[in-house]
Amino acid sequence: MLHKLEWKGKKFAMNIKIREYQEKDLQEMVSIWNEVVEEGIAFPQEEFLSLETGKNFFQEQTYCGVAVNMDQNNICGLYILHPNNIGRCGHICNASYAVASEYRGLHIGEKLVKDCLLQGKQAGFTILQFNAVVAANVRARRLYEKLEFVPLGTIPKGFRMKDGHYEDICPYYHLL
Repeated sequence: MLHKLEWKGKKFAMNIKIREYQEKDLQEMVSIWNEVVEEGIAFPQEEFLSLETGKNFFQEQTYCGVAVNMDQNNICGLYILHPNNIGRCGHICNASYAVASEYRGLHIGEKLVKDCLLQGKQAGFTILQFNAVVAANVRARRLYEKLEFVPLGTIPKGFRMKDGHYEDICPYYHLL
């Protein structure tokens, strides 16, 4: 789908397709994932993925979607979808999103979240829950609220940032 975008005051079109990941995407996926881990301000993970551990990690998910820039044939973002819990809470899923830094601000995250909502429902989940959205991640929080996610409050100092200080986290949910 061709998307007309404005970025840094310039208008342009980018052909972005969201699809299920393929093994050929793994190197780019690992690179994007590790970029977010390295920043230390959004993901709880502290360990980097190698190609081998990344392959295992992504295969373990219920679904992994990738945003492909069809004009340049490269991966510009991804998401993982998996159960948030087990048993009597197994109908609730969880997801994480990562967009390569050079593509941030271009609404790719929104496309990933919308696809994730569809894939979660198709996988049989009835609720998508985010456990730990860092309060300072204003762009993500605005997006989730725009897409009608419901905020559940604030957990004070629930996330340890890379520099060691603690930030509040805000759980969210969306009925699928």
